[in-house]
Amino acid sequence: MNSRCCACVLLLLLSGSACAADGTLTAVNPLGLWLVTFGIAFLIAEALLPNYGVIGLGGIILFVIGALILSNADLPVPLMIGLGLLSALLLLALIVRALRTRPRHAVSGDAGLVGSVTPVTSVQADDAHNGWVQLQGEHWQVLSTTPLHTGQRVRVVGRQGLLLEVTATDAALHGE
Repeated sequence: MNSRCCACVLLLLLSGSACAADGTLTAVNPLGLWLVTFGIAFLIAEALLPNYGVIGLGGIILFVIGALILSNADLPVPLMIGLGLLSALLLLALIVRALRTRPRHAVSGDAGLVGSVTPVTSVQADDAHNGWVQLQGEHWQVLSTTPLHTGQRVRVVGRQGLLLEVTATDAALHGE
């Protein structure tokens, strides 16, 4: 069962319990119960759905407003404020965890290749400026302005299709 279906079923169950409580508790404001119920449902949905706090923020607001409405029903106000703060801390922890899982830099394509350093695995016999390297699990043909030799460390400075442009790492340090 997918998480959205679970969230909808949970929302309906919580709504049903609020309806049952609506008829039996005459001193409690039904609007307050509905708001608290939806606030809790939104907080649960925030944990299940892939978003960054929008539903959870709405859930906290609904929960706190519903708790304030219910404060006329002899429920302790510090308890309601504490539950609202606890919900806000939980939402903050979920947002921080979600933001930490975001990718930070490119690891593939041209952005992942340019700047990489790798040794030359082989050089063409007829042209010392052409060779082959093993980079990111692939075998690449390379072209250099200076002659290459096997085992020499080179830095990728560009790419033309399937051909990498490289310079020797010692040459790259001197600005060649």
